[in-house]
Amino acid sequence: MKSSITNRPRPALAVDAVIIRKNGNIILVKRRRPPYEGHWALPGGFVEYGETVEDAVKREVKEETGLDVEIKGLIGVYSKPDRDPRGHVVSIAYLVTEIGGELRGSEETDIGEFSVIPDKLAFDHNDILRDGLNLAKKMGINVNIDVK
Repeated sequence: MKSSITNRPRPALAVDAVIIRKNGNIILVKRRRPPYEGHWALPGGFVEYGETVEDAVKREVKEETGLDVEIKGLIGVYSKPDRDPRGHVVSIAYLVTEIGGELRGSEETDIGEFSVIPDKLAFDHNDILRDGLNLAKKMGINVNIDVK
């Protein structure tokens, strides 16, 4: 049965995180390689085989930002087939808050803390960020950014 599941092309599965710091700012990463090289993006990446999406989002945030985070809620599932120029990627986005670690960049990304949303984020991250900030406000989480 397993082989019949993998015979057809399937979308890749990814996670993204809207990180709210204790001061109400957000954390974004600047991509160092294509696609969207030089653009700001939400921390995230692909889910590894055998990994839960919750573990994947915590791992990706730790790898890209150095922060330990707590998941506060599911922002949504983003599945437009053309949302990623590399192919059909479905992303599960989470709202997370900082609980520890030390903020730093990685080999693949630079890091930035923002109280104003930069123009033109990578992929569909403007939409995810807007949805995440709206969720944070509904949950009573301190956010310093106005949502457009």
